[in-house]
Amino acid sequence: MSIPPQDLSYLETLKSQLRESLHLDLDDYGLDELSRGEFSNTFLGIQLHTAFQPIYDSEAGDLFGHEAFLRPSLGGVQEVSPHFAFYYAEQSGKLVKFDRVSRTLHVLNFRQLHAENGLLFLNVHTKLLASVNAHGKVFERILHSNSVPTNRVVIEIQESAVDQEKPLVEAVENYRDRGYKIAIDGFGSKHSNLDRLWTLSPDFVKLDIQLIQEAERNPRVRKIIPKLLGIISDLGTQPVIQGIETQTQFDIAIESGASLLQGYFLGKPVTAKELQPVSVFKPTIRVAA
Repeated sequence: MSIPPQDLSYLETLKSQLRESLHLDLDDYGLDELSRGEFSNTFLGIQLHTAFQPIYDSEAGDLFGHEAFLRPSLGGVQEVSPHFAFYYAEQSGKLVKFDRVSRTLHVLNFRQLHAENGLLFLNVHTKLLASVNAHGKVFERILHSNSVPTNRVVIEIQESAVDQEKPLVEAVENYRDRGYKIAIDGFGSKHSNLDRLWTLSPDFVKLDIQLIQEAERNPRVRKIIPKLLGIISDLGTQPVIQGIETQTQFDIAIESGASLLQGYFLGKPVTAKELQPVSVFKPTIRVAA
């Protein structure tokens, strides 16, 4: 099926804007619109797609935002992990550009979901934190050129993966100065540092996925979660329970006092064209007898 002339014109204009902002050759970027409103691209021979997983607000009974995930493949056929794709980019000496391309793709597809509402949660590669100042400027231009304000973007940082305190603090300060929101991801793992929450004062803290899953099997862990949520809330930070995969885990999360929830039980990561605007929180709360 041929692409309408007006769509070709729009795509070429978009490529021109991205070339100026990303400082990439279009042959390297390979931006394409697979269907109306859904973009993909090819970088270093790896085809890239975006998948979004919803995050719900149980108190408001509505959608709160989406976390973007990279779905890479070779030749559009053989799926590979995001870890492999980023490692390959790093070995090729193009990690920064690959990260920019990936996050730009997420932004282009995010625009198709909710024009005015909801936050976009984006993971940042820990090895790029040292260069976050210049990197943040480039990404800010991408956001503004696509009418997405920085205050709708949540930068997720895997706190336990960063050994040195100084680059982590500087990265958070640089992002926050530009209006981004900050989330600490995977908190509650064995390597988590509670003192860092005081230092970083993130907007969100996402609990380690294994916590809610272990709570389903272990009553002791189930009792710990409400206390952990209380500590996070006392810091003025919103906790997020992620990794919810069963009704029981969902019930535990609700009973623990959590309001922001994420997991396969609530919604799997899917492409932008598969997502429909959601106005009602679908999962039901079972009342214990």
